[in-house]
Amino acid sequence: MRTRNMILIVVGVAASVAAGGWLFRAPAEHAGHEPAATAAGEAAPTGEPRVLYYYDPMRPDVQFDAPGKSPFMDMDLVPKYAGEGGADGGVVVEIDPRMAQNLGIRTAPVTLGTFSHSFGAVGAVEVDERLIYAVESRAEGWVERLNVRAVGDPVRRGQAVAGVYSPDLYSAQQELTLAAKSGDPDLLDATRQRLTLLGMPESQIREVLASGRAQRQTQIAAPNSGVVTELNVREGQKVMPGMPIIRIADLSRVWITVEVPESLSSGLRQGGKAEARLAALPGRTFEGRVDYVYPDLDTATRTVRARLVFQNRDAALKPGMYANVAVLAGTRQNALQVPTEAVIRTGKRTVVIVAEAEGRFRPVEVTLGPEHESAIVILDGLEEGQNVVTSGQFLIDSEASLRGAYQRLEGGEAPAPSHGAHEAPKAPEQQP
Repeated sequence: MRTRNMILIVVGVAASVAAGGWLFRAPAEHAGHEPAATAAGEAAPTGEPRVLYYYDPMRPDVQFDAPGKSPFMDMDLVPKYAGEGGADGGVVVEIDPRMAQNLGIRTAPVTLGTFSHSFGAVGAVEVDERLIYAVESRAEGWVERLNVRAVGDPVRRGQAVAGVYSPDLYSAQQELTLAAKSGDPDLLDATRQRLTLLGMPESQIREVLASGRAQRQTQIAAPNSGVVTELNVREGQKVMPGMPIIRIADLSRVWITVEVPESLSSGLRQGGKAEARLAALPGRTFEGRVDYVYPDLDTATRTVRARLVFQNRDAALKPGMYANVAVLAGTRQNALQVPTEAVIRTGKRTVVIVAEAEGRFRPVEVTLGPEHESAIVILDGLEEGQNVVTSGQFLIDSEASLRGAYQRLEGGEAPAPSHGAHEAPKAPEQQP
């Protein structure tokens, strides 16, 4: 019978410890003694912490002014001691260091340094519209020779892409030869200027002067190197002044146009750096810059378009390719940073758990800045050198919530004890 009574006593003590918080210890337990039960607000014996009130761990929002049994659960009320709050009034949770190690609670320091913020976007390679050239005939005539046969053919700067017979150009060449024979420099300059305005290349004008004979075909030269993107004529076709014969695009520089969500659009700045990676070119990274941010917002997708410029000397970037782009939104100097995993977002506020000395942990509300990869900037709430919990913080946060941490973070005050140990709070009267 005596053995059976001992077993019942041990089971009862174990249940009491579990109900009162076996993991989180009060300062009095840390001191190595159990304070005597006193009514809330009464002076405690010398050397023992003062009891503020008593509460049921399952209903921490209801407070009692005397010890006893909980009216809600079959368990003893737990005392709330003075000194469990932090120096700034925040709730402090204490965990035995050995238990913290067993639970895998890890911490990381709050660091101060340079923070580079970037975000990703997806875009498509496009032709740089500043490097598109139209080749036209400035005089009426007929295409007698076409050196470019298909779209996509490469051309070089100064290359003759077509030979056009134009009666106006042929007669102007004859006037040039006569002016050269007359020896009148003013007349020679006038006829030469007329051929230049009609689109005859300077090299062909020199050939006419050297030979003294007019040439039937006028050479149409490419103004720049590139590839043919449009071919609008064929041999034998008549051309009119201003009619484009071909269009040439220089692909030595290309655009990548991206659409950025509205929430990230503030990071788009003209001249900002960017990096592009393409699935078609694994292992290669292309460096560019933000060339232009469009002034309008797409109301359907809530995105802002931006144009990025990339050098493309080897023509590896082809129009139409998709690219994953990382835009560098800016660099902050002397920025406080913590690991992203240390941040607890509750929806209404953002909290981190600060690790203090001797197994003490305190929830602190913080103001977040930009985030990149595994780090996030803290604008307010922390200081350099503090340690924050990066693993197990949700367990600590749950205990702090039971102790009214969020109520204190909001600046509220805990209600004064108003119930006796054996007097349950009255339910609100229901209106008929």
